Amino acid sequence: MAARISLIIPTQRRPGPLALAVRSALAQQGVDPAELELVVVDNDSVPSAKAAVERLATEAPFPLVYVHEPSAGVANARNAAMEQAEGELIAFLDDDEEAPPHWLASLLAVQARWDADVVFGPVRARAPARIVRHRAYLEQFFSRSDPAAEGLIDHYYGCGDSLLRRAALVDPKRPFSPERNRSGGEDDLLFGALQRAGKRFAWAPEAWVWEDPSPERLALAYTLPRAFVYGQGPVAHCAAADPPDWAGILRWMLIGAGQAIVYGLLALILWLLRRPDRAFMMDRAARGLGKVFWGKRFRINFYGRTVSDNAGQDIASDS
Repeated sequence: MAARISLIIPTQRRPGPLALAVRSALAQQGVDPAELELVVVDNDSVPSAKAAVERLATEAPFPLVYVHEPSAGVANARNAAMEQAEGELIAFLDDDEEAPPHWLASLLAVQARWDADVVFGPVRARAPARIVRHRAYLEQFFSRSDPAAEGLIDHYYGCGDSLLRRAALVDPKRPFSPERNRSGGEDDLLFGALQRAGKRFAWAPEAWVWEDPSPERLALAYTLPRAFVYGQGPVAHCAAADPPDWAGILRWMLIGAGQAIVYGLLALILWLLRRPDRAFMMDRAARGLGKVFWGKRFRINFYGRTVSDNAGQDIASDS
């Protein structure tokens, strides 16, 4: 019998975190194992995760499928998993996330109650104890929260900790745009298109997961460029409309310019005062700059590196 629900975990050269993520997915409760499958897609140029996944498969109460996608890029990885997955509902978990046993059941319950096409849950980042500098900012940066109670929402988040109804997709097998293979944001493009098509998004506050960011990401040198890219998101959303929403583009660029100036000045003052909370203002200024400089020439690549590049900076996942 084909699985009704497919869990997908993309990975690239992160054996320790991957094992934690996979074991948490295999330990889900409140869902019939006969309806489940887990697809792990390895986006390394060589099948480096294959042996580990095969070992984990011996512990699995439902099918664990290994997919090797050697073509680098986060969209390539997600599409390879989608092609292999059999489920009509697709749950995404990143390889640096750990899901509590109730996670999947909570996503499914909200999807059913609100007839949602996509459901998102909270992410709770946890930094190692050795991280002291900018700890509060870093944990907030990698977390996801929403003040809304359970129910429909008018905005969207990234793929990590989400549930997607395949029937909502124009292309049910390869829905993610390869245009974003290196920069990330392939999920933003997809969910933005679904929003314009009138699809329903829901928030599931009980469907939370832990996130353990890799050590090299726990620094302003990573988060501020990433904040810049996040700032580009709403402008790129307007530009991707057919026809492009030029009024929206101009509005967001003006908002971004104001944010860059105001928060940039506040960040400078806090930096001169050596205030530990300056990182929050720096983040907001970077997001403002991203709204101003949003075109392709300003895109920053975070994904799609080859095996010869620095390990640990090429994970095919995006929270």
